[in-house]
Amino acid sequence: MKKTICGLDCDECGGLKEGCAGCTETKGRPFGDTCMIAECCLKKGCEHCGNSFGASCDLKEQLIAEFNGLGIEDMETITDLNALKGSFVNLQYTLPGGGTVRFWEDDKIYLGNQVSKKNSDRCYGLTADDNYLLVCEYGEGGSDAQIVIYKRRKIAADH
Repeated sequence: MKKTICGLDCDECGGLKEGCAGCTETKGRPFGDTCMIAECCLKKGCEHCGNSFGASCDLKEQLIAEFNGLGIEDMETITDLNALKGSFVNLQYTLPGGGTVRFWEDDKIYLGNQVSKKNSDRCYGLTADDNYLLVCEYGEGGSDAQIVIYKRRKIAADH
């Protein structure tokens, strides 16, 4: 088992274990790019979250409050966020002019979640980094992804 800075269990990671260089071994850059959770823990020494991301983590609680504060009527209340590799959440969006855009870096670790859209067969995907919140809506397997909100965070994370 690889040791993490934030206390997450690498054995729960599933298919990503093969490409992971380890969190403590890379000083919080398990796939070659930054992990926002590890950066926060390294800066604050994890006293703010009890040395376990699964416990009461200030960063996670702040982001949950920010997502719930967006006021999206048909979105379930957010109660938890997960560490997500950018390649899993880096959907491509079609812009009104026909161009396309992606917002995240494939090898970074972000915080986010997927929740059902009320009274729909679609889902909301939530992703955050230190500076931005993204809420998108999509169908099965990330199909027909549409941006709901992409905005600069009002309170930049202190990490």
